[in-house]
Amino acid sequence: MKKLFLILVMAVVFISLSMILVSLIQAGEDEKGSRVIVYYFHGTFRCSTCHKLEQYSQEAIEANFKDALASGKLEFKAVNLEDKGNEHYTNDYKLYTKSLILSLVKDGKQIKWINLEKVWEHVGNKQKFINYVKGEVANFLKETE
Repeated sequence: MKKLFLILVMAVVFISLSMILVSLIQAGEDEKGSRVIVYYFHGTFRCSTCHKLEQYSQEAIEANFKDALASGKLEFKAVNLEDKGNEHYTNDYKLYTKSLILSLVKDGKQIKWINLEKVWEHVGNKQKFINYVKGEVANFLKETE
């Protein structure tokens, strides 16, 4: 009876450790993969145009890249530069105003980024804005394959 109990306990421990190991391996694979992060950087005070920049950006991404978002190949993050801990982004991306940045990450490290400065030119024309963002994101996503 004691042997059966000991075997049962060992089996539970083995299964638990196996599940933990599989989770760690999958997390490592995610970190080693390639992905694109789209950052919309803003401050605490936001005018209607600033809100439009975020809205149009998010809409362009969600409407055109559902599969990439679902798979984790693409991620959208709105970041308030005035929140504690976010100050470094200003230097990292040489920011001077609200900005939409594409970042290509491979093996857990950023290898390339671009500031989509033309969003300011196109914010008055939603379709041009969406087409611009869509094209730039698509180009970055090609590099994750």
